[in-house]
Amino acid sequence: MPIDRREFVVAAASLAARAAVKPSSALAAPAPPTQAGPAPDDPLGVRADFPIVNTRTFLNGAYITPSPKQAIAAGQAFIESKAQPMLVGDLLSRTGEVRGQFARLVNATPEEIGFIYATSEGENIVANSVPMNPGDNVVIDDLVYEGAFVVYRELERRRKIELRIVSHKDGAVSPEAIAARVDSRTRLVSVAWVSNINGFRHDLRALADIAHAHGALLHTDAIQGIGTLVMDVRATDVDLFCTGTYKGLLAGFGVAPFYIKRPLLERVSPDRFGNFGIRKQLPGYRFELDPTAGRYDYASLAFAEVHQLGATLSYLEKVGVPRIEEHILELTRRMQDGLQSQGFRLFTPPGTRSSIVSFYTTKPTDDVRAAFNAASVDVTVREGHVRASVAIFNNAEEVDRLLSVTRKLA
Repeated sequence: MPIDRREFVVAAASLAARAAVKPSSALAAPAPPTQAGPAPDDPLGVRADFPIVNTRTFLNGAYITPSPKQAIAAGQAFIESKAQPMLVGDLLSRTGEVRGQFARLVNATPEEIGFIYATSEGENIVANSVPMNPGDNVVIDDLVYEGAFVVYRELERRRKIELRIVSHKDGAVSPEAIAARVDSRTRLVSVAWVSNINGFRHDLRALADIAHAHGALLHTDAIQGIGTLVMDVRATDVDLFCTGTYKGLLAGFGVAPFYIKRPLLERVSPDRFGNFGIRKQLPGYRFELDPTAGRYDYASLAFAEVHQLGATLSYLEKVGVPRIEEHILELTRRMQDGLQSQGFRLFTPPGTRSSIVSFYTTKPTDDVRAAFNAASVDVTVREGHVRASVAIFNNAEEVDRLLSVTRKLA
């Protein structure tokens, strides 16, 4: 008789005496305000939850965003629970709950969300799984994360497809520039929703319309946007995306939500398999794959990080991503205006709505880095330009502190 593996382990979990480790609502909630309304220097009422604000002016969230106390507590609770016997069914049950939380965040269904380990794995799954033949093409731009170039150059070599790279113009890539490279042989358009290089934010709906008009799919690396900007997969009509959880989602490493539009589940087959990605074990050592995006959870997950993600998703839900986006965009506008008034040329296109601001500098790189370090201001300093990025816990005073450093570098 066929055995339904997932139903079995979940049923076992419900019968177990040990409950799954879950962060309590107290752990998941932001600290309560200490006055009738939020303090001027803490518009979202969250700074008490982030120890980093007591030691540094951290404006480098696009690199690794510090976690709140709630995520730390959830991770500690999980590790302590492992001192006792654990049940895989409990772990999978909690994973299902977190999957549902993430689905709500992006207006997807839980069946459209898989958990893998990194955005680069998502890029590989897409590259290896979207049907392509020799002579087909993939369109990307030069503002993607550098790992994407590795993936698609290798795809080009192995599958004999053409990689078309659209160059940015003054830090931006317009939908028209993408459209000019898309044709009847295009199978995939793949971009970073928000560029890690300069914060440029694509109009995903416009790109989806372009791709779909030619029968192609739209994939986006969403790691620099999810958690800080509102993502609605129905409104954007994006086909696939992946995001890590250690930036705007405020969690840890080793788990990356992977979205695939439900009608594509049969069209984009997995490129890797394991016992956690099956629904039923059939006679003769045959198997039936999970029909949902759970098929991508092919092996044991980083369950501690899944628990932390559950805590931070609850945290973000309570604060509200629309409020977070409004707050962050206000700070980046302040930063852009301040830098331009000091005479800096921005690499970030004017009017860009993301958490990242990049600007050019003519000073020696070591001198620029030393100036920010001396002021205890964390940014990313590269050859010829600086990238600053705000997070949920930043405030106007910290932006002004950055501007006091750049004033000396102008």
